[in-house]
Amino acid sequence: MSVWNPENVTDVAESVGIASLNREVAEHLARDVEYRISQVLEEALKFMRHAKRTTLITQDISQALRLLDVEPLYGYESTRPLRFGEASIGPGQPLFYVEDEEVDFEKLINAPLPKVPREISFTAHWLAVEGVQPSIPQNPTQADQRNQELATKGQNANTLAAVSGNDNVQVKPLVKHVLSKELQLYFDRICSAIMDETNDEYRAAAFASLQTDPGLHQLIPYFIQFVADRVTHHLKSLFILTQSMQLIAALLENPSLYIAPYIPSVIPSVLTCLVGKHLGPSNAGDIHYSLRDYASSLLSSIARKYGSSSSTLKPRIARSCLKQFLDSHKPYGSHYGAVLGLTMIAGSAGVRSLILPNLKAYDAHLSEGIKDDAKRADAEKVVEAIMRALNTLEEDYVGAVQANGHPEGETLKERLVEALGEVIGTKVYESGRHTLINAVLERDLAV
Repeated sequence: MSVWNPENVTDVAESVGIASLNREVAEHLARDVEYRISQVLEEALKFMRHAKRTTLITQDISQALRLLDVEPLYGYESTRPLRFGEASIGPGQPLFYVEDEEVDFEKLINAPLPKVPREISFTAHWLAVEGVQPSIPQNPTQADQRNQELATKGQNANTLAAVSGNDNVQVKPLVKHVLSKELQLYFDRICSAIMDETNDEYRAAAFASLQTDPGLHQLIPYFIQFVADRVTHHLKSLFILTQSMQLIAALLENPSLYIAPYIPSVIPSVLTCLVGKHLGPSNAGDIHYSLRDYASSLLSSIARKYGSSSSTLKPRIARSCLKQFLDSHKPYGSHYGAVLGLTMIAGSAGVRSLILPNLKAYDAHLSEGIKDDAKRADAEKVVEAIMRALNTLEEDYVGAVQANGHPEGETLKERLVEALGEVIGTKVYESGRHTLINAVLERDLAV
């Protein structure tokens, strides 16, 4: 039994020129009209509740019609509830009309003036804090979110409209855009500026914006994904790899951004530029070492800034670098980056416990590279990185004044070679720095 009378549908059909309307069709249309009216009323009641009112007004109906993509009715705006009167124009044919309110003209003139409305003001609120939506009146409630999740989506959203004969129904999905158009445009402009080799000023302005602008938190995962894609697919381009590392450095320098949750996604890109097998073109020479130096300094700043918040950050990075250093099948460029990474991450304690005990075993591979003319330059860069690591032991060596505790001459050289290997032991001996020698041999005395 339909609440909406099918005879009303028949009357409307006759008014538009449809003389004979099937009774079954009229009943179906009456049920569809009833559904549409209930849908409009449900949306209008939401507007009424959000306005903190208990009386439904015509403006609520108009807003509900606009929300449902239906042209609103005009000429029925009112600030008070409408009162309907009933008149009889014949037997069994009542007529309803809107009663006009009688107003005393003298009373209207002498009535006090209404209060001056409040001035327009703006206020701000947090839509989300650290990914959690606070429970405040401005944000949608859990019930509203649940209704959106349970709402019918897709092609079956407007089945009744399709049954009614309207096949050109456009379904609007209830999905919010993650980024505004302004942020999308900003992201595209920044990425194109950073990867532009021809305009240094444009590129510098992009980095300056990333270092200072406070409203970029929504773009952090997009920038990190952008860097990961560039590092993965452009290992032969030193320019793209360098610009990607500078982009990460600019985000880390921005005091308004909270990068800690995204550090696990940043580390793989930085490690790739530090210990990657082949960075840049094959004929680039030793230019890639500057990229590895920059990646090591960036990794050091990340570990120094976020190591306290994650107890496993430094051990995982050190484990990855040590694995690269001990793999003799890796090129010398990877060994160079691994030694730099261990030095920057673990400091003198890591050098003494991770690098120093493995130098003797690494000496054979290092000597082989120095004897080969094609690999000599790369092997010497590794020797340079190892010497930089040993310098940290000298800086932290407390017993520097006790420089006479070890033999001199060839005996000292043999002892250094026995502890560090032929290449590094000879290099340390030829440096003539007693403090460095004492710091290196301190481990043997402790044993």
